[in-house]
Amino acid sequence: MAAGMKKLSNTFVWILMGMLIIGLAGFGAVNFTGSVSSVAVVGDQEVSVDDYARELQREQRALEAQTGQRVPIAQMTALGLDRVVLGRLIAIAALDQESSDLGLSIGDQNLFDEISRIPAFQDGTGAFNRDTYQYALDNIGLTEAAFEADLRRESARTLVQGAIMAGTEMPDTLRDTLTSYVGARRSFDWLTVSEDSIALTAVEPSEDELRAFYDANIDQFTLPRTKVITYAALRPDALVDEIEIDTAALEQLFNDRSAEYQVPERRLVERLVFANRDAADSAKAQLDINGTTFDALVADRGLSLQDVDLGDVTMGDLASAGQDVFAAQVGDVVGPLDSDLGPALFRINGRLEARVTSLEDVKDELRAELATDRARRLIETRSEEINDMLAGGATLEELIDEPGMELGKIDWHNGSTDGIAAYDGFRQAASAVTAEDFPEVAFLEDGSLFAIRLDEELEPRPEPFADAQDKLRAAWQSKRLQDALEAEAERLAGMLRNDEDLPEGVELTSETGLTRAAYIDAAPQPLMARVFDLAEGDVAVVSDDTATVVVRLTETLPVADTPEMTALVEAMGTQLDQALAQALFEAFVQDAQTRAAPRIDPQALNAVQANFQ
Repeated sequence: MAAGMKKLSNTFVWILMGMLIIGLAGFGAVNFTGSVSSVAVVGDQEVSVDDYARELQREQRALEAQTGQRVPIAQMTALGLDRVVLGRLIAIAALDQESSDLGLSIGDQNLFDEISRIPAFQDGTGAFNRDTYQYALDNIGLTEAAFEADLRRESARTLVQGAIMAGTEMPDTLRDTLTSYVGARRSFDWLTVSEDSIALTAVEPSEDELRAFYDANIDQFTLPRTKVITYAALRPDALVDEIEIDTAALEQLFNDRSAEYQVPERRLVERLVFANRDAADSAKAQLDINGTTFDALVADRGLSLQDVDLGDVTMGDLASAGQDVFAAQVGDVVGPLDSDLGPALFRINGRLEARVTSLEDVKDELRAELATDRARRLIETRSEEINDMLAGGATLEELIDEPGMELGKIDWHNGSTDGIAAYDGFRQAASAVTAEDFPEVAFLEDGSLFAIRLDEELEPRPEPFADAQDKLRAAWQSKRLQDALEAEAERLAGMLRNDEDLPEGVELTSETGLTRAAYIDAAPQPLMARVFDLAEGDVAVVSDDTATVVVRLTETLPVADTPEMTALVEAMGTQLDQALAQALFEAFVQDAQTRAAPRIDPQALNAVQANFQ
């Protein structure tokens, strides 16, 4: 029984943590006079200052562990976590009051049994040790009386919790209804109407037709909320021509990358190592008389080809075996040769020629790289000067006199990726800028410097008819094609309804016993939902932006009798029972709180929170 109570107690703690919806609703905030030893009184129970401070600190540490950042009390208060902590403690106090009213207690012997089972209070043999018990409580600043009183209250709460939640069962009707919905199956035939099956002549719409389509589908031609932004930018490319790169710097960078530009000849090699020379000689002899293969020798050793693959190696990588391996032809097996692991056979699978790149070949590339790097450093040097100019009242337009500076304007909205909006740094700045912000220097990912100013913010509005011509013509043609596809689909659907033979080349695909969650590649997303709306024999046309299909329901099937479905039914029943038990318990706790009439001392709360500053 004690073990059961302990399990329920753990469950109780987590349930209380989930009861954030209760919060402090309905609490009477009444100031206290006199003692500030408690932050709230719930019936005859007190929420002590120490308990509140301890729980607040625990919540703070949990949040810091989750975010990896220091979380001051001001931030916790802004997030409402101080009220969450207080609400949790008041809920516990309300349950303690309920237990007291009911006269619940576990008794001294049960209390001792509970304490004895706590590992922190046991000696090396697993037996309860009073000295260990006292030492552990001293370390956490609790007296025996306080700890045992708290344990009694927790056990009493567990009894209340168990009385409400134990044996709670949701009626089978809900479980069966949900199971029938989730597990229901359908069999159907379907076909896709493709563009290839449509004989659609090229037609150019008139202006009147475009105007009518524009008016009827204005939502497709509505521009999003837009920020009109002026920007000034100084890019490394604009300064490259000003930067001189001497030959010594080019040669130094070239030499630093010698491993990249001077690549020696290499071989693709596999190496099979043997325990001794005799075993290696025997294996090579079998290869020479075609009595086996290299792959078979590898497999006989319990290895895979991946285990013996050395990849591409230079002659130096192979030490004393290098000369013989590099002298062999692709496909040859040479050896036995010495290796750092013992005598081995080597198979040559490929030859990679040496690659020698001269300075002259990459001079322009290296010069551009060095110039760009120095341009970035020059921009960093000039950034402070430009920022000082902006702080002194200079406009973005006045910055154009600075060498290499670029001035531009962009209509920016979420999703803009053209021009300077291709940079993530610019998009972040554009998203955050307001009309009250003064331009200041920031940097893009490639080292460019930029500053922005919000000139105007435009609400969503229709794109002018004249400006939308390309988009409008494409949408008109797309709609014309979609209409033709749906017309052809309706024609084929009529043939299926009348049991007529379909045209040559048009074939139905059959699906059997699919549930609502089934996915069919290349089918419209609404297909399965539409199938479950049909009666047997019904035919329908289903389409979206990806495909147009004709579907005919052939069979309605019940839930499958499979181990997977049986497990799902059991899991669903358990989940529903738990949901009902938790809902009942939360309702009970809320009622207990209301009847206990919690009273809160704001001054005590503020005093505790002040210690966290």
